[in-house]
Amino acid sequence: MNKKMTGLFIGVLATLFLSASAVAANIQVITSGAFAEALKALVPEYEKQSPNKVIISYGSSMGTAPDSIPSRLARDEKFDVLILASPALDSFIKSGAVQPGTRVDLVASVIGVAVKAGAPKPDISTIPALRQALLNAKSVAYSASASGTYLSTELFPKMGIAEQMSKTAKKIYSERVGTVVARGDAELGFQQVSELIPIPGIDFIGEIPSEVQQTVLFSAGITSNVSNVDASRDLIAFLASPKAVPTIQKAGLKPVLPVLPWQK
Repeated sequence: MNKKMTGLFIGVLATLFLSASAVAANIQVITSGAFAEALKALVPEYEKQSPNKVIISYGSSMGTAPDSIPSRLARDEKFDVLILASPALDSFIKSGAVQPGTRVDLVASVIGVAVKAGAPKPDISTIPALRQALLNAKSVAYSASASGTYLSTELFPKMGIAEQMSKTAKKIYSERVGTVVARGDAELGFQQVSELIPIPGIDFIGEIPSEVQQTVLFSAGITSNVSNVDASRDLIAFLASPKAVPTIQKAGLKPVLPVLPWQK
């Protein structure tokens, strides 16, 4: 190959490299626990069809734990996309941390119950049965996020067992409730179904009765200091698409399949 052809070849390669670099983006995403397993499974699928790379971080939707999403944003940690309980996301939109008009509801999530693997499985199929199971348990664990807040501030008082639960129930910070149950630190564990079922060493009993169930939407939003809006929209569009449905359902979540706000 002569010098002229070599130079031309190198020029073409450089152009292709720069073009690819301009198209590809690193997307920094932080998700709360309910969507964590689904996201871990979906990212490789997304990266097969896109030049973008997704970097995942994890934190709870609310609370003051050091690894919670509010705490990490308060420390000025930078993310492009947040995925968390919709009420928490709305608060970030209101504060200006997330851009208005970027909220996309991805999934609906419900609360489930688990025991240590091999332990007796109490009946939780009705409200009276659930109440009795809670009273019979020597120790109960619930999350420090959306589902735990609902249990401690609404469900326990509604069932008339708030005083008893104040003695036997414990809010779990910075780890999965299932992990606490698996090592025997709690007889009963309550958390979003999608956060319980991946944990080894536990038996998933089922969802709490529909009459007292709390369904929470988990949504994605684009931050105000996003590095690449188009890449972030592209990722969210994939997560909200029919392609993601089987993986989302396998993770114990219910897909929403919304109309994207920037496509209305």
